[in-house]
Amino acid sequence: MALTHPITAHPITAKWPAQHPDRLQLYSLPTPNGVKVSIALEEMALPYEAHLVSFETNDQFSPEFLSLNPNNKIPAILDPHGPGGQPLALFETGAILWYLAEKTGRFLPADAAARYETLQWLMWQMGGLGPMFGQLGFFHKFAGKDYEDKRPRDRYVAESKRLLGVLEQRLAGRDWIMGGEYTIADMAVFPWVRNLVGFYGAGELVGFDAFPNVQRVLAAFVARPAVQRGLEVPPRG
Repeated sequence: MALTHPITAHPITAKWPAQHPDRLQLYSLPTPNGVKVSIALEEMALPYEAHLVSFETNDQFSPEFLSLNPNNKIPAILDPHGPGGQPLALFETGAILWYLAEKTGRFLPADAAARYETLQWLMWQMGGLGPMFGQLGFFHKFAGKDYEDKRPRDRYVAESKRLLGVLEQRLAGRDWIMGGEYTIADMAVFPWVRNLVGFYGAGELVGFDAFPNVQRVLAAFVARPAVQRGLEVPPRG
């Protein structure tokens, strides 16, 4: 009799069956938050299987997806080889990146002080840069652009400029956020910077030319082969 793989007991596999149940399962969409994790998986060379969570069909609100992430946001993962050899389901990109870095022993400094400093910048992206850039995108590119009152947009423009200034100062004289070492902090931050000036088309609005260090490191980030691969995961079909 064929053995049932442990991850198939999770309800999410009913909607997204695992063709390779021994691999880490990624449920995502190539958005700035989504590609943080696919880039990390590519950089860490972890075997994984990607599943597209389509917003067009409201997959994120399906009972199966909510069984993995009750907050109905992508990405989320299901790792068949979690702590103690048991499957582990995780959502929130900060938690996922931290977990993957510890799992592989890569992209998170071993030195305790540098480790906490890296996590500090990871949390800075989660709590500040991502949400503020996302709000700016709403008011500049999407439905918010039709609002006659421009004060909400201008609020997020000002805060996005301030955050870019913080990042600009941090990158002065550094190759990456943590200096010479590329870390999960970079994987978290730069997909959002790329999206701000690319997809959102807000570069002129935030005066992106005034941030040469951010431009320099963004170019280095996008040039990495693993980043190029991760930006396309999962394929939109």
